[in-house]
Amino acid sequence: MPQMIDGKAISAQIKDEVKEQVAALAAQGKKVCLAVIQVGNDPASSVYVGNKKKACAYVGIESLAYELAAETTQEELLSLIGELNAKDEVNGILVQLPLPAHIDEDAVIQAIDPKKDVDGFHPQSVGALCIGQPGFVSCTPAGIIQLLKRSGIEIAGKECVVIGRSNIVGKPMSLLLLKENGTVTVTHSRTKDLKEVTKRADILIVAVGKPKMITREYVKEGAVVIDVGIHRNENNKLCGDVDYEDVAPVCSAITPVPGGVGPMTIAMLMYNCCAAVQPAGVS
Repeated sequence: MPQMIDGKAISAQIKDEVKEQVAALAAQGKKVCLAVIQVGNDPASSVYVGNKKKACAYVGIESLAYELAAETTQEELLSLIGELNAKDEVNGILVQLPLPAHIDEDAVIQAIDPKKDVDGFHPQSVGALCIGQPGFVSCTPAGIIQLLKRSGIEIAGKECVVIGRSNIVGKPMSLLLLKENGTVTVTHSRTKDLKEVTKRADILIVAVGKPKMITREYVKEGAVVIDVGIHRNENNKLCGDVDYEDVAPVCSAITPVPGGVGPMTIAMLMYNCCAAVQPAGVS
């Protein structure tokens, strides 16, 4: 049986570490405050925002909720971001995506002060990651690195294949693996002979957005498989981009869905909020 990489347990460790850091900052008279903006009432977004508020409450971070109507204009949203940028007591600003179609997501992301960009999406944050400078890192890829490290999985020298090239997961993931001295290949919809490429992977990270697309035919014997996808199947049960039952018998370690990558995203958001006040390392 493969090692099941338990994102719930590892995210709980990180949140407890952040809780201690927040308490230490409070003892120095420093508060940590996250402003969360949601435009409209997309059900999935509402769940995510609720989970972020719960995590803030657990670790001791103050959260400010701005729940705006779907008709909110881009100008109104940018104005609010400008106000929050100017507030010294607000350390992190998070705008829940996706936004309504009439709002330009890029303009909104670029409006956030990079020093408060706890999602790690601002071009300045991405540029810093590219050249190895300090800055906020997108929470999901950062969480995956922690999953690997805290599960005793060596990255240095390994063949790492990422399926997907999104700005939120695929691209930053490849840069973080490179930073950890992995040998990295990024695959995507135009990759030829995808199975041949993925079967080289010692570490396979799947962020393709298609339910159960990855079967054992894509996986090398003994590989580590990280499933970033989350979907609901025909029975309304959660599943990932990886066909877990098919792949698990051939790999050495694998993340489940749910309970793998998902909890790590919010844990790393809490870490980033704390780092916005006082940078500290997660080992």
